[in-house]
Amino acid sequence: MCGIVGVLGNHEAAPLLVEALKRLEYRGYDSAGIATVNAGKLDRRRAVGKLVNLSDLLVHNPLAGKAGIGHTRWATHGAATVANAHPHRAGGVAVVHNGIIENFRDLRAELAADGYVQESETDTETIVLLVKRAMDRGAAPVEAAKDTLARLHGAFALCFLFDGHDDLMIAARKGSPLAIGWGEGEMFVGSDAIALAPMTDRITYLEEGDWAVITRAGAEIYDAENRRANRAETRIQLDATRIEKAGYKHFMAKEIAEQPVVIADALKHYTSADGALRLPEALDFKGIDRVTLVACGTASYACHVAKYWFEQIAGLPADIDIASEFRYRDPVLSPASMAIFVSQSGETADTLAALRHVRDKVAKVVSVINVPTSSIARESDLALPILAGVEVGVASTKAFTCQLTVLALMALKAAQDHGRIDPHALAAKLQSLRSVPGLMNAALALSDPIARVAEELAKAQDILFLGRGPMFPLALEGALKLKEISYIHAEGYASGELKHGPIALIDAAVPVIVLAPKDALFDKTVSNMQEVMARNGKVLLLSDAEGVAETGKGTWKTLTLPGVEPLWAPILYAVPAQLLAYHTAVAKGTDVDQPRNLAKSVTVE
Repeated sequence: MCGIVGVLGNHEAAPLLVEALKRLEYRGYDSAGIATVNAGKLDRRRAVGKLVNLSDLLVHNPLAGKAGIGHTRWATHGAATVANAHPHRAGGVAVVHNGIIENFRDLRAELAADGYVQESETDTETIVLLVKRAMDRGAAPVEAAKDTLARLHGAFALCFLFDGHDDLMIAARKGSPLAIGWGEGEMFVGSDAIALAPMTDRITYLEEGDWAVITRAGAEIYDAENRRANRAETRIQLDATRIEKAGYKHFMAKEIAEQPVVIADALKHYTSADGALRLPEALDFKGIDRVTLVACGTASYACHVAKYWFEQIAGLPADIDIASEFRYRDPVLSPASMAIFVSQSGETADTLAALRHVRDKVAKVVSVINVPTSSIARESDLALPILAGVEVGVASTKAFTCQLTVLALMALKAAQDHGRIDPHALAAKLQSLRSVPGLMNAALALSDPIARVAEELAKAQDILFLGRGPMFPLALEGALKLKEISYIHAEGYASGELKHGPIALIDAAVPVIVLAPKDALFDKTVSNMQEVMARNGKVLLLSDAEGVAETGKGTWKTLTLPGVEPLWAPILYAVPAQLLAYHTAVAKGTDVDQPRNLAKSVTVE
């Protein structure tokens, strides 16, 4: 969630820190701060709100020094105030922290008994007070930090800076990602490679339980047992970390528009021109009797769609689970099952914890991720990148449709391995799937009429989405997108469930968005739509030309999409659902790319 950056450099650290934090804004935050050591003296600046507030503060109250740490905070313990903002400091030590310290109350009471009283409401200040107490008792910085790490329960990524030590940082990770960047006579720390890309392309990812002593000469890395550890250095592709709006008003608009290209790239990567799959040999469904799909948020709706695909195409039973609930219901897992974990960042805390829960309980752990170097990817038996590129907008768009694309290919592979599809039928399905990017271009051309509809949607207080079959989870996703960025209450329902409660909400003030491609379930969906219209409901129908011609009369508005193979309709119909959310948010004037209270990468449970 939060963003961390650290610099031991040869130039003034403050501008580098602020610039790196800007590259982490997409993760979500509500305050920011930096600390530096200059001429042996530790000092810090903190501000609430956007990074521009911190930048303004630094103009009027500069912070010199070539060693520094920075942080963007997403509030967990304590409100968004200057006192709760990071870096936290106690005497001669400062720290930035991502994660949650679960035993902070016990530690706080212990520290208070020794006279070390917190000034903030955060769990993080407990960490820095523990280090200060150890140093007050005679420990050197490295020893004090090591002893403190042993006392912490929970999840954390940490970076420490010390008064009187302008060539020392200490970094540690447990449950939250952290990377070390290598330069020439300079060293860096960051939450991810994106933050460090302008400074270095040489990255070492700390593994679970690692901590590191960092100087300008390099880094000594220790594992959870305090043994020296060798961690691989990775060269990152700088093009893959470029963050630009490319002329668009918002990152979300750019990422919606990129979908035809990135999906075509994924299809080209995983299929051949002669109609064959090119998925890794390790993705073998032979002997697999069930798949369990686990994810959070938008990724969980991608899993929900994939459940239909695995069962309809491959005849393979599929369970879907919300990662945050998965472990706590004590799931019954088959040793012949495959567990599939879906995450854009590959660092989603609940999803990672669920993955660790199933290890050694299933035949294979497969992840569908956008960051091949992420924790979820590294801890899977097999990781399938979705190849969406960097996604900055908090509300996921291109990552969702790329997840769907890769999951669709996996379902086809399962059907192939189980003898449920012959080569001719497989080639036909792949051909229809390869047509989707072109159809998405046609859907993108609806942006202007969707913007006009959105002007009216922006006046609503409640909006319902309806869909049947695989369009039901698409209805859930459409509602999620709308509420995420426009702050309008929206709910998605299976169309057949309308009369089991939600129909009580129907009146002329509640728009109902119906996702109904002309498929085998079309007539059923239309029947439910008619129930809405009979009660003066405002129906916005999304269908193809045939569907609109048959049933569009009497609806409030219609949007006509190109015809598509019904199996792949959720991928295509995601585009207008995203555009409806986007234009409604623009009409309301909300922060499209960084909606309130949300974070891009949820690294705490």
